[in-house]
Parts: sequence; C-alpha cells; structure tokens
Amino acid sequence: MTLTKNIILNHEEINHKIKRIAYQIYENNVNETEVILAGIDSNGYILAKKLKLILNKISPIAPVLCKVEIDKKKPRNSIKTSLKPEDYQNKSVVLIDDVLNSGTTLIYGVKHFLEVPLKQFKTAVLVNRNHKKYPVKADFKGISLSTSLNEHIDVVLEGKAFKAYLK
Repeated sequence: MTLTKNIILNHEEINHKIKRIAYQIYENNVNETEVILAGIDSNGYILAKKLKLILNKISPIAPVLCKVEIDKKKPRNSIKTSLKPEDYQNKSVVLIDDVLNSGTTLIYGVKHFLEVPLKQFKTAVLVNRNHKKYPVKADFKGISLSTSLNEHIDVVLEGKAFKAYLK
C-alpha cells in the first residue's frame, strides 16, 4: 500500500503564513526593543530565521535567534539552548516549531523557558493539529487542521520549494 502525499501548503502559501506570523509577533511586541525567537531544531529554527529576516524589514524590534535542541523522542532529557538563561531573562520570548502535533515537544520547551522569569512568552507554529495530549496552544499559527490520528504532517523548508504535506 502506498502512502499518498497531499500538499496542504505550497511554497508561496508558507511564505505568506510566515510573513503573517511575523506581523503578529510585531503587533504583540510593539513596545519591545528586542524579542527572542527560540526555534526548536531543526524546522522550528529555520522558521525562526525566516521570521527574523521579516521582522528586521517590518519593525524596529531587534529579533535575537535562539536554537532550542530537544530530543523529540525523549523530551524529558535535558534541553540545550544557544543562549544562556540570563540572555532571555525578563525578555519577550516566542517559542517556534513547524508542527504542533501532540504538544509534547512544545510543552517541554515551554517548561524549560519558564525556569527563568520572562516578560512575555508566546508560541508560534506553521501547522497546528488538533490532537493534543497536553494543554498547550499556539498563540500564532499559520494553519489549523483537524486530522486523524494516523495521518502525519511533513514540513519541508529546504531549497527553493517549501511544502507542507499531509500523508
């Protein structure tokens, strides 16, 4: 049996969603001079870099990238970030990932950042699925989908043809 892939977002649509999320982040941080864009490795970090480029063009806010390394199979293992906790303490932080699936990765990422006092904390995802096992939500999302539990979403953010697939 072959799995068929249905494109749910093409390159142009993904770029549009990223731009819209960047404007939402700006609107939510209009009084800030700096915002930490914490991207979950690897696609979340790629999204964070793209959001940073757009925020640099549309706002006076200085976006600071932070790579978040979480073992998605064992999220309770220690989480590494490219910034030290004092670098994001009392700052506005946006945790970014490509797909909010069960919520496991995002909730452990949230837990990590809440160990230091923050000014504001939000989450952003490109695709939000409605099958969460944890009470975590995306504050900024590109698209929300109700999918079955046996369906999977792949996001490809490499090269010149970004795509999000449902398979």
